Amino acid sequence: MHINLPTWLTLFRVGLLPVMVAAFYLPFPGHNITAAIVFILAAFTDWLDGYLARRMNLTSAFGAFLDPVADKLMVAVTLFLLVQSHPTAGWSGIVMAITAAIIVGREISVSALREWMAEIGMSATVKVALVGKLKTVMQMVALVVLIVQHEKEASALRLYHIGEALLVIAGVLTIWSGLYYLRAAWPMLRGDVTGRKPDEGDTSSP
Repeated sequence: MHINLPTWLTLFRVGLLPVMVAAFYLPFPGHNITAAIVFILAAFTDWLDGYLARRMNLTSAFGAFLDPVADKLMVAVTLFLLVQSHPTAGWSGIVMAITAAIIVGREISVSALREWMAEIGMSATVKVALVGKLKTVMQMVALVVLIVQHEKEASALRLYHIGEALLVIAGVLTIWSGLYYLRAAWPMLRGDVTGRKPDEGDTSSP
């Protein structure tokens, strides 16, 4: 199997995850800044591999499979780290945990929906919406702020709460974009529209 440049970038993004986790936990000066920089680098490769794949027409089945997996791993792992190390108790921690559950749950649900739509040959009807892209940007900004400010010092908590607010907004956009995908697929889910089986000529991927 030939691995092209965009796929190598995706593999590099997956490889950055344990580096980010290590930087997040290891008690060296500036470890939170280092973890945030690694996260930003991973997010940049997410944009870059897609850009190169389109610009240079370097697409592959393996890359199409791996890219969304790497994206979801990056977000899910970061959310797990932040929930586990939440610096304050009470409602703030509860809101963080619920928001993280909403975001991860949406990613799982939409992935399952897109896979099912591909199986019936109707994946083209479920496309990335503008609200989905806005949700992704809001998530990335919120997660960077939270990674940098996750320390328990009082001076860090003010910006941390701003990051929490941004993540809640991202959670709302997550629900909105999830409903968009559900609305697009609803006729098939109800059985009002019958899709094609994969062996009837559909070769699209979820």
